[in-house]
Amino acid sequence: MWLKTIYTAGIDVGSNSIKTVVMEFDNNGKNGKLLATDLNKIRKRDTKQVISQSYEHVLSKAELTTGDIAYIATTGEGEMVDFRRGHFYSMTSHSRGALFLNPDVRAIIDVGALHAKALVVDSRSKVLAYKMTSQCASGSGQFLENISRYLGIPLEDVGDLSMQSTSPEMVSGICAVLAETDVINMVSRGIPAGDILKGIHLSMGRRLINLLRSLNASGEVMITGGLANNKGFVAAMHELAENEKMNVCFCTHKLSVFAGAIGTAIWGAFRHVKLREQSIQSSEEKGG
Repeated sequence: MWLKTIYTAGIDVGSNSIKTVVMEFDNNGKNGKLLATDLNKIRKRDTKQVISQSYEHVLSKAELTTGDIAYIATTGEGEMVDFRRGHFYSMTSHSRGALFLNPDVRAIIDVGALHAKALVVDSRSKVLAYKMTSQCASGSGQFLENISRYLGIPLEDVGDLSMQSTSPEMVSGICAVLAETDVINMVSRGIPAGDILKGIHLSMGRRLINLLRSLNASGEVMITGGLANNKGFVAAMHELAENEKMNVCFCTHKLSVFAGAIGTAIWGAFRHVKLREQSIQSSEEKGG
C-alpha cells in the first residue's frame, strides 16, 4: 500500500555543525514542503551524538517519529550517520537546495567552515561546472570565526561591524597563518575592528569572485553556508562584483545555511520513489 505522503530527512554533516531538516512530499516525491529544521554546533562534542540529537530534535519539531521517515539522506561527512539510507554529493545537494529556496538561481557560492566552492547550475539544478578554493583556510568560515574570537567579538556581530568600516585594512589572501599575523599586527597598530573585518571579508570575497569569473557565471548567485547570514560578507561580495562590473546578482535566504540538508532530503524523496518502483517491477516480473 502506497502512502499518500512521503517524509524524508536530510542531514548535512559539516566540520563544525550539523544541519538537519525534515520534508514532506506527495506520493510521487514531488511538491516538497519543509516541515522543520535544526542546526546544532559540534563544539568539541562527539559528532555522532550531536547528529542523533539534531535528528531527534527535528523529528520532535515536525511532530513525527523515526517510523514515519521513508528515507534518511546525508551529505557532507555522511559516513558519520550510521542510520542513513543514502548519501549524496555536497555539490548536487547544495544546488538542489538552493533552487528550492530560489528557482531563479543559476550559480552558488557555498562557504563552509573549511572550504568554499562556486557552482554553475541549470534550471533543473544540474551542476554544469564548479571550482573550489585551495586547501588554505583563509577563505573559510572557520578562519573568520577564529578571528572574531581573537578580536573578542561575537560572531553574530561581525557582519554589522564590518559594514560600519570606512577604511578597510586588507589582509593576506595567501594563507590563514599569514592572514592571522596581519590581524595581530593591525590590532597592535590600533586599527578599528570594523576595518579589520571588512578587509577580511573583501579578501575572502575576492577569491570567490575569481572562481565565479573563471566559470563565466552570470545571473542570480545564491550564497549558502554559514556566511550567508553575514551581512558584511554579502555586502563585500556585492561591492567586489560591482567594481569588477560582473553580470551577477548575489542573493541569500534565511534558510541558506540549510541548503545542503534541504537538497539531500529532496534527492532522498526522488530515490525513495525510484526504489519503490523498482521493487514493484521486480515483484511483477516474479509473479509473471
